[in-house]
Amino acid sequence: MDTSQQSTNFSDIIRNSVMDNFASDISLSKILLTLAIAFIIGLFIYLLYRRIFSGVLYSKSFNVSLIGMTMITAVVIIAINSNLVLSLGMVGALSIVRFRTPIKDPTDLIFLFWAAVAGIVTGAGFYNLAIIGSVIVGLILFFFVKGGTAETPFLLVAHVESDEGEELLHKHVSQHAKRFNVKQKNVSAGSIELTLELRLKDHTGRFVNQLSALPGVRSAVLISYNGDYVS
Repeated sequence: MDTSQQSTNFSDIIRNSVMDNFASDISLSKILLTLAIAFIIGLFIYLLYRRIFSGVLYSKSFNVSLIGMTMITAVVIIAINSNLVLSLGMVGALSIVRFRTPIKDPTDLIFLFWAAVAGIVTGAGFYNLAIIGSVIVGLILFFFVKGGTAETPFLLVAHVESDEGEELLHKHVSQHAKRFNVKQKNVSAGSIELTLELRLKDHTGRFVNQLSALPGVRSAVLISYNGDYVS
């Protein structure tokens, strides 16, 4: 067989394989089934996010958007699978879309990516993968996020008069904290400001009172925070 014949056959195989993956018409039953599964998965993501949310301000609109993202992504994938020209056009159109909504919690980013991936997989027709994958991811997030018993971190902001007062403060903190580290230290004439991150053993109120009573310590403030620190 000559080279031209081999090239022609190979081109035909590629062209036929590409065209076979695109259906000119989409059955109504497939559309409804895909949207129903996408809605169920999106609802599962919605309920799980509401269950394990550990922030201060719960955003219902953000949570509802997870359902919408799952279903809309599924619709887009159905359209892409139905027409080759449309798929190329959508790739170009979606490539210029920019989302400016800030994500403050990394867990929110996980849920957003999960909703998008679930919609893609469901729209592509891999229903078993979408359902089983969502259940496994949901269980992992539930046990690791909701079931976690992490220690509460504290920030200690203290003002001392001299290096001797700083040494007394470090000694007292080392006796009552499981661990600590200095996050920031500002030194000025006759004053030293310290910011420490620490994990206390117990009795936060007593700890602050005893610390404030140390010689050379002007003031001490203990602040509970979520682990994020901006200097």
